[in-house]
Amino acid sequence: MSIEDLESIALAMVAPGKGIIAIDESTNTIKKRFEAVGIENTEENRRAYRELLLTTPGLNEHISGAILYDETIRQSTKDGVPFTQLMKKAGIIPGIKVDKGPVPLAGFPGDVVTEGLDGLRERLQEYARLGAQFAKWRAVINISEDNPSSTAIEANCHVLARYAALCQEAGIVPMVEPEVIMDGDHSIEVSYEVHEAVLRSLFNTLYEQNVMLEGTILKVSMVIRSMSRKSPRRPCACSRPPCRPRCRASCFSPVARMTNSPPRT
Repeated sequence: MSIEDLESIALAMVAPGKGIIAIDESTNTIKKRFEAVGIENTEENRRAYRELLLTTPGLNEHISGAILYDETIRQSTKDGVPFTQLMKKAGIIPGIKVDKGPVPLAGFPGDVVTEGLDGLRERLQEYARLGAQFAKWRAVINISEDNPSSTAIEANCHVLARYAALCQEAGIVPMVEPEVIMDGDHSIEVSYEVHEAVLRSLFNTLYEQNVMLEGTILKVSMVIRSMSRKSPRRPCACSRPPCRPRCRASCFSPVARMTNSPPRT
């Protein structure tokens, strides 16, 4: 597929007034949701639930694409129409979640790295035959007093870029998602610093891996303070008066510590 084709799909995914629905829950995740409302977690019930969502009248007026799970992309409506065929007929772009989830990053407590590159080329080729036109990979970046390490950022950005390159090789638009987690006790300034470091690393790595940005979707997380943070920001230990907000952010930023860089003023 040419870059023009990938670009046209990427543009259609971000059409004004439309969004992307995620129905890519794993079997274990959807089991919890079904159990909460007294529904048995069977393959048929999962199929019927996804059909209910995808056949909602007027869905294509508000939804540009849908992220599917491995099981879902292989399923059909009760009338035997493959879900991907149903979606394309309605003008909804089929997508597929391809990562295998985060695991602890050896040697760096508190950091994780997403797995799933092994065998990805073959899986993407199969998903393309099944009708997928875009894919999604989620990296997880934790914030704490000691996280993220520069190694965690580099490792996750590397696998995101390799995934993206393999997607484009298969004619699939990659959605890259470097999610900075909101859990913890960090300020909005620290969140900003970590987001900046992650996005700089990501785009540098995408460039190094010859990923065509025109045919790529970036799914970003929000720059906000942590969900559990209630106390005011701690006073800055910087000895340079007056300590401006950007300086305070750097003094308490794990990014500043991990790079051994002086506070920014």
